[in-house]
Amino acid sequence: MHRVCCPYTTGASTTILSTGSVWQIQEADAYMDPVTITYLVDNPAEYAATIMIEGLPGVGHVGKLVADHIVDELDGVLVAEIISHHFPPQVMIDREGIVHLPKNQLYYVPGDQPLLILTGDCQSVSPEGHYIMTGHYLDLAVEFGVTRIYTLGGYGIGHLVEAPRVLCAADQTDLITLAVEAGCVFSPDEPPGGIIGAAGLLIALGSLRGIGGIALLGETSGYLVDPISARGVITILSKLIGRDFDPARLQETAEELEGALQKLKESEEDKERDDLSYIG
Repeated sequence: MHRVCCPYTTGASTTILSTGSVWQIQEADAYMDPVTITYLVDNPAEYAATIMIEGLPGVGHVGKLVADHIVDELDGVLVAEIISHHFPPQVMIDREGIVHLPKNQLYYVPGDQPLLILTGDCQSVSPEGHYIMTGHYLDLAVEFGVTRIYTLGGYGIGHLVEAPRVLCAADQTDLITLAVEAGCVFSPDEPPGGIIGAAGLLIALGSLRGIGGIALLGETSGYLVDPISARGVITILSKLIGRDFDPARLQETAEELEGALQKLKESEEDKERDDLSYIG
């Protein structure tokens, strides 16, 4: 048998019984709906917000670092969980050794300017899945009254940078102006391959539904999880949405990482010297 969680009911499920051979029952046990959204609050309508912030895993985990930081700092309320067969075919293992399917979460952060935060374990493993999952994320955005989406990600440049920029893209020129005024850099040729995944699709597909959006992309080497880039992104995001965040923990993590980055930088310099020794 399998259980399909029903929207708007906390932990609700429908039990579907399989009949026939043992093999048929086993097939049904292994079956999974393409996308399942489970609401974990009694009345989702109470968690409306006009701003959604997406910070799913990506290059340097920049967006996820920021999203998780906001949820932790401001005591976000878990509103919904999303699982899908478009996610990687793996399970996550917690500190007690218990496995669970990869999932993404939607959190509500209360305040004068309430926020919805989309974060989680992964993105889709297929191009089709990216479009399907983005459609579901936008369904949630519409349902909760979102009128502006900020997507957060990393812009991988393949080498270390001491003062990472935060690049921006949007669905309207006036939003580009707002982002630049907040400290972003607009560069028509960067990133050269565009924005892959939810960070880009939420902006483009959201625009078709009348939801304005800005993508904030922190420069990162792409080698490591990058709290230094995340610190720059959260500083600009704070200005754009008018809410203060304490980046102290990101600062602490960045300082811890600087030793590793210094070693990586020295390794890059050594490699450059070795390469030059073969020239001329």
